[in-house]
Amino acid sequence: MAEFLFYAFSSLTVGSAAAVLLNRNAVNSALAFLVCLIGVSGLFVMLDSFLLAVLMILVYAGAVVALFLFIIMLLDMQGGERKPFSKFATGAYVAVGLLLTVGVVSFANATVELPRTNPEVIPAVGATLKNYADQLFTTYLLPVQVVGFLLLIAMLGVIVLSKKFEGLGDIK
Repeated sequence: MAEFLFYAFSSLTVGSAAAVLLNRNAVNSALAFLVCLIGVSGLFVMLDSFLLAVLMILVYAGAVVALFLFIIMLLDMQGGERKPFSKFATGAYVAVGLLLTVGVVSFANATVELPRTNPEVIPAVGATLKNYADQLFTTYLLPVQVVGFLLLIAMLGVIVLSKKFEGLGDIK
């Protein structure tokens, strides 16, 4: 059953990530991104990392996707005609595809022998909510606040840029 759930969540995640990239409508892409995040949180649940799964749903799916949708609707973006790919872009896509295929095949064929240890001897690092909170509010407090401030500035910038100024006459 666990193997079936893994393949289901993995295919849901990969399929919705492909839909994010291939969809022409920005709102549909944002909703496919939401489904992708739900698939990733399902994989976190399978790893018994319930805190990360809940944080993925609350923070990313709840706040970031809502912010994306707000910005998309505020900018009134419309899907349009796509420009044809240039020869350089096509060559780059083929090269990246080949490198990805070689990496996946070499990873699938690699054999790694893990050392035999007693799992009761190895301490669980970062497995409790207390350890997460301790690191978040001591070690990583400044980076978290900086990222939050940058998101606020980006949202305000989008609002200012999307506002239609009328009545300014010839001022440009």
